[in-house]
Amino acid sequence: MISVSTDKTKLDVPFIQNFLKDVYWAAGRTIEDVQTTIDSSFCFGIYLDDKQIGFCRVITDYVVFAYVMDVFIIDEHRGKGYSSILVNAMMTEPKLQQVKIWRLATSDAHFLYEKFGFNSLAHPEKMMEKIVTSKK
Repeated sequence: MISVSTDKTKLDVPFIQNFLKDVYWAAGRTIEDVQTTIDSSFCFGIYLDDKQIGFCRVITDYVVFAYVMDVFIIDEHRGKGYSSILVNAMMTEPKLQQVKIWRLATSDAHFLYEKFGFNSLAHPEKMMEKIVTSKK
């Protein structure tokens, strides 16, 4: 049975860190880094028979803006529609229904997010970023 939960006490932090440490967007994140991101975000775990198989988190003010991060399903469970279940749970979460602007970055999952109304930026020239190299 598949289920999605926002209960942070159910999250398997070593499992999440083990996956994230090797992916292009989070390479090298320590378990302490992952715990800090979880503590500072609205999180979703997806579970198959109570075993965690994926994760995502949202950084938000719950009214104006939400940024989606760290969405994943482990390799052996990809292609079964679980990422759609996870993103749907996030997008329909009652605590997030007032959010007016949602953003995310992806290199390879545009097809997934387009199903939930995400599009390319209407005005990318208005967006700015600052990237800080690691100070560790």
